Amino acid sequence: MKPKVILNAAMTLDGKIATRKLSSEISGQADLIRVHRLRKEMDGIMVGVNTVLADDPRLTVHKIPSRPEDNPVRVVVDSKARTPPEYRILNHEAPTIIAVSQEASQDKIRALEKDGKAEVIICGDKQVDLNCLMDQLGNKGIKTLMLEGGSTLNYSMLSAGLVNEIRVCIAPMIAGGVKAKTLVDGEGVDYMKDAFPLKFKKSYSLGKDLIVEYEVL
Repeated sequence: MKPKVILNAAMTLDGKIATRKLSSEISGQADLIRVHRLRKEMDGIMVGVNTVLADDPRLTVHKIPSRPEDNPVRVVVDSKARTPPEYRILNHEAPTIIAVSQEASQDKIRALEKDGKAEVIICGDKQVDLNCLMDQLGNKGIKTLMLEGGSTLNYSMLSAGLVNEIRVCIAPMIAGGVKAKTLVDGEGVDYMKDAFPLKFKKSYSLGKDLIVEYEVL
């Protein structure tokens, strides 16, 4: 059984999740607390390797009262095992799974596995096979998974039909920039009739931000 996947993100009114220089300070304090409450409810939390390289995130529950066991399993989609072994996502605050492809070097895999930093899962030939990965995570008891991007992984997960729900914080700001990261990048669709259909669930104000939630059809 694949996990239920909730794509969660914060974006500007014009859909940007980061500037061209990868600045991504978008959410207000109230939304940050919402995100950490959601993390606390999840079995796992997943990002792409570009997010790891850009932000060096911890991906733990730390902006609200929590215990170590409240931290979700951290999952990184990293086809070529580029995650630096010294990065915070490999600390011992929570378990970490690195998903790689057959093209990842054995030396890099060993470095990630050293001292129990991470469990490495091989799925796919040149790129991580996301369906394979979701099956593997489900087999490990991960029933709910929070997807925190970035934009390329968001598109890949939507394209594979693996996202069940989307929750977005829309901040009252406009960033612009043709090279700025949007909520979903990737190849995109050619025609609007092929866009990913959503069903509105609810919306509410949170501080200065607006939260919107959709079911993916």
